[in-house]
Amino acid sequence: MIIPTLSLAAAADQEQEQLLTRLATFAPAIKLSVAQPADLLAPYVPMSAIARAWVSLATAADSSPEAVLALLDAGVDKAIVPFSTPDNVTALLRSIPAPDRLLVQFQDWLQVNPATLAALAGLVSGIVLPWTDNISAEQVGQVLALVRTQDKRNLLVLDSQATTPAQLATLVPLAHLGATVTVSAAAITFPSTTTSSTSSSSTSEEGIPASTLLTSLLTSDRPDGLFPTIVTDTHATPLGLVYSSAASLAEALRTGTGVYYSRSRSGLWYKGATSGATQQLVRIDADCDTDALRFIVHQHPPGFCHRDTHTCFGTGAAPGGIAGLARTLQARKVSAPEGSYTSRLFIDKDLLDAKLLEEAQELVDAGSASEVAQEAADVIYFVLAKATKAGVSLADIEAVLDARARKVTRRKGDAKPQYAAAIAAKRRTSSTTNGDAPAHAAPAAVPEVGLKMKHVDLATTPSDSPAYAALLQRPILNADKITKIVQPIIQAVREKGDAALVELTKKFDRVDLAGTSPVLLPPFAQHYNPSDLRADVRAAIDTAISNVETFHRAQLAEADLQVETMPGITCSRIVRPIERVGLYVPGGSAVLPSSTLMLGVPARVAGCSTIVIATPPRADGSVAPEVLYVADKVGAAQVVRAGGAQAVAAMAYGTESVLKVDKICGPGNQFVTAAKLVCATDTNAMVAIDMPAGPSEVLVIADADADPRYVAADLLSQAEHGPDSQVVLVAVNMSDAQVGAVEDQVRKQAELLPRVDIVKQCLPKSWVVRAPTLDAAIDFSNAYAPEHLILNLPDATALAVVDKITNAGSVFVGAYSPESCGDYASGTNHTLPTYGYARMYSGVNTGTFVKHITTQYLTKDGLEGLAQCVMTLAEVEGLDAHARAVAIRVGKFNV
Repeated sequence: MIIPTLSLAAAADQEQEQLLTRLATFAPAIKLSVAQPADLLAPYVPMSAIARAWVSLATAADSSPEAVLALLDAGVDKAIVPFSTPDNVTALLRSIPAPDRLLVQFQDWLQVNPATLAALAGLVSGIVLPWTDNISAEQVGQVLALVRTQDKRNLLVLDSQATTPAQLATLVPLAHLGATVTVSAAAITFPSTTTSSTSSSSTSEEGIPASTLLTSLLTSDRPDGLFPTIVTDTHATPLGLVYSSAASLAEALRTGTGVYYSRSRSGLWYKGATSGATQQLVRIDADCDTDALRFIVHQHPPGFCHRDTHTCFGTGAAPGGIAGLARTLQARKVSAPEGSYTSRLFIDKDLLDAKLLEEAQELVDAGSASEVAQEAADVIYFVLAKATKAGVSLADIEAVLDARARKVTRRKGDAKPQYAAAIAAKRRTSSTTNGDAPAHAAPAAVPEVGLKMKHVDLATTPSDSPAYAALLQRPILNADKITKIVQPIIQAVREKGDAALVELTKKFDRVDLAGTSPVLLPPFAQHYNPSDLRADVRAAIDTAISNVETFHRAQLAEADLQVETMPGITCSRIVRPIERVGLYVPGGSAVLPSSTLMLGVPARVAGCSTIVIATPPRADGSVAPEVLYVADKVGAAQVVRAGGAQAVAAMAYGTESVLKVDKICGPGNQFVTAAKLVCATDTNAMVAIDMPAGPSEVLVIADADADPRYVAADLLSQAEHGPDSQVVLVAVNMSDAQVGAVEDQVRKQAELLPRVDIVKQCLPKSWVVRAPTLDAAIDFSNAYAPEHLILNLPDATALAVVDKITNAGSVFVGAYSPESCGDYASGTNHTLPTYGYARMYSGVNTGTFVKHITTQYLTKDGLEGLAQCVMTLAEVEGLDAHARAVAIRVGKFNV
């Protein structure tokens, strides 16, 4: 090996910077001398040179462990430590954990002996000796053998400082022996092929041509003396096989471009001179046998191959993977298609930064290998977009990574406290799902990722087929597992009351209510700062309450029902409110005044005397002011600061503070639903519930005239609810292009949603159902029994379809009736049966909060007219006492 050596100037020197850059394109290493170690860190020293630098510390006094580590951490290949005494130098070397990157420089050959080299064994990768003309090749061979006694890879560097081709010629045989020899970098020239061929005599004493330095150790095994040359790009993609000569190498080094020898034209080939596909030379390397070369280049478009492809090998396509993405982003930055997503990212800084945060969180949450790959790809895309926008190339990023890889000292690398705390909290929450799940959190599952729904065609799927039946199924829930989780929670609340509520709220919600009551009492305005409730929010809530109250008050019966079934017999039905009702409002980090009013307003309209609201508290133990505002509006008796199964149990059984209720209503996740079902079947609780429930869902019937934007928005409005939600598009006689337009809108709109990670888990469980006719669509919808049914059809058609709907929680008629309006303020209720329960349950309404009592009044004549009928039926059933209760009144039984 032959390497140049250079003493760095104390200050920035542009000529030295340019020389270092050129030397780094072909020199295996560059030996540098610096006055102080910090000099190497000067910005004019290019990274390409630092990565190949062997740096000599001036004196032993400069060779402190800190100075050596500073050099290695700066990225130098090797630090050369001056020899002082065996003890001193070995003590220093032992403190540097990088023997493969350390050399020891001796000032005199007499200092080198077997004992000294044995002491250095395992601490360095070689030694440096001064070169003089009186040193024989035999002496070099002997010292080289000693150096390599411990490791045959160890280096013997002969510091010659040769400045002429003649001096170089005397060193080449020593290099062939295995020694590394140096030449003066200042003497290296980059002459053109013309100069080198016509004035070789004059240049021989004026400097050493760079091509001579490169070829001095090369050995061609070809009759024509050429060197096979593999050309690759900077990401190791092979571009093609060419040939190099001494003359082409000289031109490549002089011009810093790809120049090769053309066998067909018997001359130099300046790559891209006619096609424009030029190459910027990055690096030339020889193989281990020194008979072949590799050119590393920046290849300019259209590519290396004469067929205008990036490479001559394989498909000829441009680089893929991260390199391909970086290339595409660079092109997009120059000329992005108008309206493209990448263009938006370059223009909208907030969007790009938000997506970076979002995708990083999704990668943290990723579980399966497939999901990690998907989320990592997303992170890489947005990272490179951020870098490209800032003018940072992939090569710049790789240079930083390479520099960090060369650091010897290592920092501990702990996360910043706020991030470590966030992950710790997340892990604690996740760990409880294994037999100890938070009662208001969804069970852990490996999520599915993507923005693509499944497809099926009803024209080829008969209604009596298993495939059709499968379409009616929702994502499967493990009810047995969830029930086993909530049962001990319910039991703890029954036995320990408020103490259990406080304990479980701390365990599952990470909120410590110790020393305070889990219950807030009215007036609820005292529990929040009025300034925390914006005027526009207050007005929106008031409007929603007014509309919901209007619709639900209309559901009250005008008068009790009274019917004379036959002369003398009057039957009636009277309506009475359920006295004590519990309303479960999901919450915690979310703010759900809509659920509070959807439950509270009908309860108040029905006349319930006691309304208890339960909702998970926020991190500081408070309840959202929006929820408390509604609680005041509906006249709630108390607000329980608890969520999940523990809140349901508290309302079902009562505690020291929580009032026992007679019926529990309200939406919740699988744990809440399971707790409601357990309590409803326990005679000790004596509590009813509104309905079973599952994840939220929507079914949209749309035809070819529907606006794809509206359809996509309606699907996504439910897809963002949770990973177990399901959305279904029933496309009536739509073409492939029309269905595709909807799916394109789903993807575009989903990418803009803060909850896109949830959408990506929902859509793969959802369906696009192609229906050949509107009747087929209606039949499918009735069989599916959706929670929300949207009829995105012309108004007249949609209104006619309503008459044919037999199973649905709530129907949204026409293109301008989005489900969101029913969720918040149109007047209908948004607490609806899901999971197919719309076949037999109604959504929450005024009737949910009342019960019916029947009466009958019989006159003497009326009883006599009915007596024989009753007695006959009682006798058939063998219930004699029933018959005698009538007979004794009409004189047919005497005691």
